[in-house]
Amino acid sequence: MTFPADASPSGPAYVDPADGRCYPIEAPRWQSDGGGPLMITPLPGIGRGDIERGRRSLWRYRASLPLPVAEPVTMGEGCTPLVERRWKGACAFFKLEWFAPTGSFKDRGASVMISVLRQQGVTRLLEDSSGNGGAAIAAYAAAAGIRAKILVPASTQPAKTVQMRAYGAEVELVAGTRQDTAEAALRQASEIFYASHNWQAFFLQGTKTLAYELWEDLQFRAPDNILIPTGAGSNILGCDIGFGELLRRGEIDRLPRLFAVQPMNCAPLHASFEAGADDLIPLETRPTIAEGTAIARPVRAREVLAAIRRSDGTTVAVREDQIIAAFEELAGCGLYAEPTSAAAAAALSSLLAQGTIKPVQTTVVVLTGTGLKATQRIGELTGVPRERAGGR
Repeated sequence: MTFPADASPSGPAYVDPADGRCYPIEAPRWQSDGGGPLMITPLPGIGRGDIERGRRSLWRYRASLPLPVAEPVTMGEGCTPLVERRWKGACAFFKLEWFAPTGSFKDRGASVMISVLRQQGVTRLLEDSSGNGGAAIAAYAAAAGIRAKILVPASTQPAKTVQMRAYGAEVELVAGTRQDTAEAALRQASEIFYASHNWQAFFLQGTKTLAYELWEDLQFRAPDNILIPTGAGSNILGCDIGFGELLRRGEIDRLPRLFAVQPMNCAPLHASFEAGADDLIPLETRPTIAEGTAIARPVRAREVLAAIRRSDGTTVAVREDQIIAAFEELAGCGLYAEPTSAAAAAALSSLLAQGTIKPVQTTVVVLTGTGLKATQRIGELTGVPRERAGGR
């Protein structure tokens, strides 16, 4: 990322990637003066000697953050298992992000973002989500003593909205699509501070710890490939940021290839990537069982597409039946993932069959959320008898 000569910051700052304009990092901010999402200016990264090994959470990498956090809001997020399984004749590593406190990878971003916002003086916040992000923000806001209002699509799985309400969040159901919910949140953002996990720069500082953690998991090496279920792209950007820092630091000598996986029914990033576009192209979307990735117009599309290309990766779109088959195969080897996560395993099957990924390579599949949050829908999709789907 480059900056105009008169705007280059002397230290970490918010930056609008569209025009390079920088803003002070100390004050809470969710968008640029031009109305776009912000990033954090590039950071130097940390080495293995900077890891606080006595901390069993993502805060072991706190030295990589752009500003010091005096009192982190933490519940032990991060340090999730990386397990090896045979998959279509190859060995693959599955990163079980559902071991996070609220059951999904969103806890990484929530912990860092909420910690910073509390330090910046925010006492009430607004979030929009298809489920997992809202649960994470509700939980960490409760832990921080911050009031939270969460907007979710009316079709969201009850297990997720019940979880949000249990943390004390105000939950508003929005009729229509996931995009309708995002637009409703933008209208309310003038009244409540918008702490959207899709807009907030510090959320990405939390998701970048996935890169540091995979590097540490793999004995301080970068994997060859990382497959990620992708809606707004926060894990793609987090891995791009984190591995980019490790590359600048000299801890790795190459970036892993990033594969952004989307359901064919809602694949705007895939369509744009395939078209060779730098930003989103118009695309009609349909409902999908991978509801966590059902985002028709991701706000950071330009940055996500650039990150995929920078890694020499690609996008993959998978059918609904492929997602269901991958879910069943994951469950058959002991991994109970929500359908959104199973999409990444479905993509691995395709990429291995095509020869795009080789069996001898080190490949990580990020399983972002637990199937426990979607048990009713999983029962409906797979035909599992009722007594096996959570009720008797």
